Amino acid sequence: LLLAGISAKSASAFSFRATPAGAVNLSSSVERDVYTMADWAASYGVQQAEGVQLTSYDGKDYFPMAQSDIPAGSPVMYVPSDLTFTSSKSVQEFGQSMSQCENQLTQAGLGDKIPLFRVFFKVVAEYEKGEESAWYPWLNSLPRSYNTGASMTYACFDCLPPYAAYLALSERQNFVNFQKAIRNSDYISQDVLKNVTVLKWAYNVALTRSIEMYGERLIAPLADMFNHGTETEVEISYDENGDCYAYSSVDIPAGSPLRVSYGDPTDPTPLFAKYGFLDESSPGTFCKLMNMKSEMETLGYTYANLLFYRETGGISPEVYDVVLYHLLLKSDEGAANGFYQAVVGGDENTKGEYQQQYWPYVKEELQKHVDGTLRDLDRWSAKANSYDLNTHPRVPLILQHNQFVKETFMTVKNNLDMM
Repeated sequence: LLLAGISAKSASAFSFRATPAGAVNLSSSVERDVYTMADWAASYGVQQAEGVQLTSYDGKDYFPMAQSDIPAGSPVMYVPSDLTFTSSKSVQEFGQSMSQCENQLTQAGLGDKIPLFRVFFKVVAEYEKGEESAWYPWLNSLPRSYNTGASMTYACFDCLPPYAAYLALSERQNFVNFQKAIRNSDYISQDVLKNVTVLKWAYNVALTRSIEMYGERLIAPLADMFNHGTETEVEISYDENGDCYAYSSVDIPAGSPLRVSYGDPTDPTPLFAKYGFLDESSPGTFCKLMNMKSEMETLGYTYANLLFYRETGGISPEVYDVVLYHLLLKSDEGAANGFYQAVVGGDENTKGEYQQQYWPYVKEELQKHVDGTLRDLDRWSAKANSYDLNTHPRVPLILQHNQFVKETFMTVKNNLDMM
């Protein structure tokens, strides 16, 4: 039975070696050695349910798939704690070697990123060991190239809508701060600390393959290969010993991918910026009213509340609230305050009266915004199409993202025009 009779090897005792000693080759032309990693993981005590196999459609993205039916509540995968990376283990292992780095992050206003930094530090340290690292087979199985915001250039940001560009640029700035911070450590060699390619790869590994739980960042090799899904089949948990468990959350028919949630599935843009993929099953996208950020926050909303819906052309009620509040602030401070009180007080009747009274102005403002964004999307995508794919390999993903937004805005435009 899965999870029965586990005898996990310790990292210090493990001596698996696949190739002559050397660092992981990070060239984008190098293929991932995933199946050697799977054998290594099994030798290390990782267990998978019968019928769960790593699968790939393109030789680049690998993920677990059910080859036979799996009932809900069944164990799918087990990863012993000896194999996992966690931020708390990094503190125990590196201690003072990270303290100055973490102080710099705190001074930069990134204290909340310290758990992620600790996992990033661990990845860099293990990379430097080459095949002397107990985790070499796992490191050698990872993607070499990423489409995350951290990997994008300013030319990429120029081709994205402002919200996507803002999120992607934030990831790039986080990486730059990690890069500066780790250079305060004397644990890592100068050759590695000066190698931006290595540091960016390690940042992307830590960011995209870790999960946040109990204030920690954790990576469980092999369990980090579950892809994201709007509809999920698997849930991951850790016990008090740090062992990782994956269980089926629904009945899973044979031939199904095994997926977990990476975040809010209602808007694909945050996942696009953080993980470097577009979830086209998302029902909508942020309405792109970046110029009304202050009004949004004053009313107690977030970007996740302000949605346009792709299939129906629907508009979330919060969008109407923000647009009306924006208009009232410019024209009638008293009315703006009255509307604000109705929104934050949950007075739907009064709020509805305001919306009905000012509807023509709200509709006009939204139509101007939608039409202007559609023109901008054509301009941004035309710019992206002018780039050389050899030097800008993320252009196809950017175009895919912009097309998703355009299709959503077109359905919203059709609805607005008929109102």
